[in-house]
Amino acid sequence: MLANFPKARKLLRRFGFDKDDAYFWKQMGKAMLCTYALGGLAWLWNETSPLGWWTLKPRPKEEKEMAHLYERRMFPYPGDKEAVEEFVKSGGTLGTTIGPKGFIDSDKDSDNIQKQLQSKKFEQEAQKLWFRMRSEVIQELQEKGFDVE
Repeated sequence: MLANFPKARKLLRRFGFDKDDAYFWKQMGKAMLCTYALGGLAWLWNETSPLGWWTLKPRPKEEKEMAHLYERRMFPYPGDKEAVEEFVKSGGTLGTTIGPKGFIDSDKDSDNIQKQLQSKKFEQEAQKLWFRMRSEVIQELQEKGFDVE
């Protein structure tokens, strides 16, 4: 096919190729096109695979060990008001789409959980400040010559 075009033949002659070499380059072009197409499809499949468990990316050991603890949470259709209300009551809106089994307690609401997290963080900060002040006082007493254990 390339040998039929005068410009292509002239270009091939400049590089030292005969009329018979055009078939070789045609086959090489086909092979490269197929190879790159298959590589591109594998890359696209890996990025957008509908089978989340079958991608070409290696999974870390920790993820493999913890996989049995996680399950996919099913969301209701937004138009179905009863299902949405039941989903919200059961605490389905808390956390992420993938969470540990049995994590959601229907007794707790989001405000209560937020308050618990804030109080826990406050306690941790208060404890850090207390230990820092205590160590400063001990250090000052030791510098003055008192024996403090």
